[in-house]
Amino acid sequence: MDKILEGLVSSSHPIPVKRAIVKMVVEAAEKEVTQEQCQALYQLTARLILLGEDAFQRQVGLQVQEAYARYHRDEFARFLSKDYVVELLHHGYGPLDRRDPAILDFLHGCLRLLISCPAVLELAPTLQTEVLRMVCERPDAAFCSKLATLLSDFPQCVSRNKAAVPLCQQLVRTFAHFQCPAAEEAELRRYVGQVGCVAALLQGIWKAEPATLLPSLQEVFAIISSTDSSCEPSIALASLVQHIPLQMITVLIKSLTTDQNVKDASMTQALSRMIDWLSWPLANHVDTWVIALLKGLAAVQKFTILIDVTVLKIELVFNRLWYPIVRQGALAVLSHMLLSFQHSPEAFHLVVPHVVPLVQSLQSDGLPTSKAFLLQFSELIHCMMYQYSGFPDLYDNILEVIKELPKPSEEKIKYVLNQSAWTSQSNSFVSGLLRLTGKSETGKTGLVNLGNTCYLNSIIQMLFMATDFRRNVLSLNLNGSNTLMKKLQLLFAFLAHTQRAAYAPRSFLEASRPPWFTVGSQQDCSEYLRFLLDRLHEEEKTLRALQTAKPKTVSSDVEGTDDAKAQNVTSTPSHSQTTPVDTEGDGQTLVERMFGGRLSTGIRCLQCHSLSEKEEPFTDLSLAFCPSGIMGSSTAQFHQGAVNGGSEISEGTVKDERSEERPKTEAVLSLSDLLEYFLAPEILEEENCYFCERCGSLQRAERAIHVVTAPEYLILTLLRFSYDATCHVRRKILDNVGIPLHMHLPIHQHSTSSSSSSSSPSPSSSSPSVQMDSPENGENLAKKLKPSHKEKEEEDEDLTDSGRRDWGSGVRCVPYVLCSVVMHSGMSSESGHYYSYGRNVSVASASPSFKSPESDSGVGLSEGSTASQEVLECAGQDSRDWFLFNDSRVTFTNFQSVQNITSRFPKDTAYVLIYRKQEEVGGQAGGSRATVNGSRFSGEPPLQKDLMDAITKDNKLFLQEQELNARARALQASSASCSFRPNGSDDNEPPGSCGPSGGGGGGGGGGFSTVSRLVF
Repeated sequence: MDKILEGLVSSSHPIPVKRAIVKMVVEAAEKEVTQEQCQALYQLTARLILLGEDAFQRQVGLQVQEAYARYHRDEFARFLSKDYVVELLHHGYGPLDRRDPAILDFLHGCLRLLISCPAVLELAPTLQTEVLRMVCERPDAAFCSKLATLLSDFPQCVSRNKAAVPLCQQLVRTFAHFQCPAAEEAELRRYVGQVGCVAALLQGIWKAEPATLLPSLQEVFAIISSTDSSCEPSIALASLVQHIPLQMITVLIKSLTTDQNVKDASMTQALSRMIDWLSWPLANHVDTWVIALLKGLAAVQKFTILIDVTVLKIELVFNRLWYPIVRQGALAVLSHMLLSFQHSPEAFHLVVPHVVPLVQSLQSDGLPTSKAFLLQFSELIHCMMYQYSGFPDLYDNILEVIKELPKPSEEKIKYVLNQSAWTSQSNSFVSGLLRLTGKSETGKTGLVNLGNTCYLNSIIQMLFMATDFRRNVLSLNLNGSNTLMKKLQLLFAFLAHTQRAAYAPRSFLEASRPPWFTVGSQQDCSEYLRFLLDRLHEEEKTLRALQTAKPKTVSSDVEGTDDAKAQNVTSTPSHSQTTPVDTEGDGQTLVERMFGGRLSTGIRCLQCHSLSEKEEPFTDLSLAFCPSGIMGSSTAQFHQGAVNGGSEISEGTVKDERSEERPKTEAVLSLSDLLEYFLAPEILEEENCYFCERCGSLQRAERAIHVVTAPEYLILTLLRFSYDATCHVRRKILDNVGIPLHMHLPIHQHSTSSSSSSSSPSPSSSSPSVQMDSPENGENLAKKLKPSHKEKEEEDEDLTDSGRRDWGSGVRCVPYVLCSVVMHSGMSSESGHYYSYGRNVSVASASPSFKSPESDSGVGLSEGSTASQEVLECAGQDSRDWFLFNDSRVTFTNFQSVQNITSRFPKDTAYVLIYRKQEEVGGQAGGSRATVNGSRFSGEPPLQKDLMDAITKDNKLFLQEQELNARARALQASSASCSFRPNGSDDNEPPGSCGPSGGGGGGGGGGFSTVSRLVF
């Protein structure tokens, strides 16, 4: 029969004739056939299947083999012996190599014919051994896919238990050797399918034998972390990722990132190759694992690896966005890499040139998936341009091409950047000792206490939160200068952009500390603030004078910078461009424009009613506490027994009436009371009589102070430290002062006659010509006596029907909104602690415009109507709107905490307040302020190159420091222990004292028996 069949298939007879004869041979299989005939037929069919010249011969071989194996199974089992199988797998068949996939196809077909026969079980151990041997020979993807198909149908041929581990490991190594044979799409699809088939085999083994999974993944990491450049592993390994349970992410990332045996070079190589896997089509979860490893490395502070890999691979990841099949995963990884790389614009600027072509391509293809992708991509680009503003030459084309796409809000951008930074990553498996002290959730930067420097820290944070002042400072062109303003600019830049949780302002402290301040000792923050503003003001005036004195040829560079400056700041000349101050306001310094106002002191003789006036500038108003019973009846009754006066008082009085806790039902003093007291008229009589030039003698007179020019930022200092003449110390007045969120400041506009008056001023105010108020001048200016009772009727005669004194001038009320508050915690000026509350307030981000109170209301300070005030104060109580700056620590708080701090902690009292002038309906207020243009996508001005370079350098240094510290601590982690106290809410305890470490704990004044702290 075998001879007939062999002759037939090789003959030249027509195919139909051959088919008819073959059919007869197949039907004869049902009859009795000798053992020799069966074996001869099986040999012939094997030859036809494996070596057939054409498809007909191979088809004949399969048909005859199937028929005779079905009816003569025992004979077929004898044919497919162990020796025969081993011979096939070791030596192939004739000209066919042992690695030819046809060998496995033939073997697979034979096993199918014996699927329910015990012979398969007898062959299983042999096949298990042979499978492992074949896999160790690193066959190609085609052969492995055939083997995987065979093993999937005959799982009994797969090694079990411990023997399954080496099989999986060798399969993983075989994956690493897969190479795509060609670039044609059909062949690529076939190759991907073959790799997927082998990956499915591994998945099946992992499910059947869970103990094989971890060794397999360890083998994967060993392959991709190898630094041997002679053999680059195939990205086909990416097909395994989708079969790894996502629940194992934490375990595996812990194993990788905390293993001290894994060298940085190996981890860098592994991460780079995992990023390469993003190119593998249809591989799910690759992006998830890549991002998890990036976060894990950030959590254990291995920043060098992250920097190197990001710079090396960022362009490759971006290029994957061109391919829809891998686009979504690539975008996830790209977003994380860019958003977390916040110490330098280097990574973002590597991909900037490729953004416009990609967006244009996506906009033109019209696919729904492209539109959804564009929304995510444009949001990422907006975040990056916000983070690294100041490169209009790079960003203009990008802004143009994405202008029709929605732009995320500034709050969302800040949140995304804050959550994505390397320093914000947390790792649940890292011990407290290894946790990274990154920025708080606020995204704000604290200031390190350098030893008794909380006075500086609180003032700097207060100035930084004065948004328009900060933007003006950052916009100044001060390249190459070594001025105090330059140091402040650098400090502001670090507060805005450093990745450190807290920045140490050593250089600024040395440059700005007043000469009479003792290093390391307690100081008055209001005194420091006046000195700082005065220094900045005088410095700018000096530089302007020097610039004006230079020949015009020397100032050519300055004129060149003027045009560039106009792009960022309107009406904000830099130091190198300014001119001396003039009274018209055109040449004002930055300090004058932001904080400068003007006071008019008028003295009127009560005999001849002549008036003498003098104007002087101010940068802050010092408000004294009014003595009891002096103010109007309603006010006196309101404060009866609670206020004892703002002049010197005895120690006993301080203790009895100010340092003891008042009943909770008692109403607090309001800021309006203090301001009205400051602006109230003063009667000069008896030994304080005024010499009237018109009368030619000493006469009783009335002196009044009016604000005639409203500052952009109104600084109010509460004079809480009264002098004790017996003990020769200054005691603290602990009265609680109600702080309104919104207020109105009365501004007097002089008539022509009064403003041009040349009458000589009172001798008592003979001439402080200094631009900035000294502490003594401010205190004396604020402490005024009220009219005596016997002169009440005379005063009433001088009042107009509206209830306001008529000085021949109109009065308008300018609205202000609270910006920052500096708190003093302690019992005296010689002890305690400063911290500050603040929020971002600018003209652009202000609450809706306020309408000025009616001019005939007779109210000097207005907090608005009850209804409107409730609405406005609710706006200021947003839990994420206010910040508490306590040296190194920055936390979220709300306006209610600001208002209630003294009632809850009596030793913590408001000391210095800043209010921001707001727009009025009709544009009366805030019309002549410097505005910041910044850039088209951010309210903050772009950083200049020298500032960006300094921050980039320090951020990289910080990451290296953190990494080195983490490595050092890791060596002691097993034996060390630490108490970790996370940042929390400050509502249940005082904001805390501070020390050289930055003030993380302690009480903010504590109970009444607490020993006073030193001011740090």
